[in-house]
Amino acid sequence: MPSPQPLTAEERLADAKKLLSLPRIVVVCGSTRFMAEMNEADLRETKAGRIVVKPGCDMKSPHELRSDPVEAEALKLRLDDLHRAKIRLADEVLVVGDYIGDSTRAEIAYARSLGRPVRFTHPEVDPDA
Repeated sequence: MPSPQPLTAEERLADAKKLLSLPRIVVVCGSTRFMAEMNEADLRETKAGRIVVKPGCDMKSPHELRSDPVEAEALKLRLDDLHRAKIRLADEVLVVGDYIGDSTRAEIAYARSLGRPVRFTHPEVDPDA
């Protein structure tokens, strides 16, 4: 009798979520120009009993942390990595806004490559529709 295959990290995470009885985790994606809409989506998803993770940093608004262009680019790369980690953690993705830029398009493709369901506040902008 062959020995069972070890669980993947993703399978272990799914098992841990079940053992902890965690609600569904939704990651909010979209251009940070839609931060107000993201906050509204956070409210609605939380009210529906879901855990919400979303961008915590708006790279489009002026801030001293982004005053040096070299540091700002390095920060953006770190934030992109962090957001992909949020997508891996989440059970589903909610894309907010009526515009899909390159970063959001890449996040959608990444989420779908992982098998995550993707919802849209504006379904007409789904790049795969």
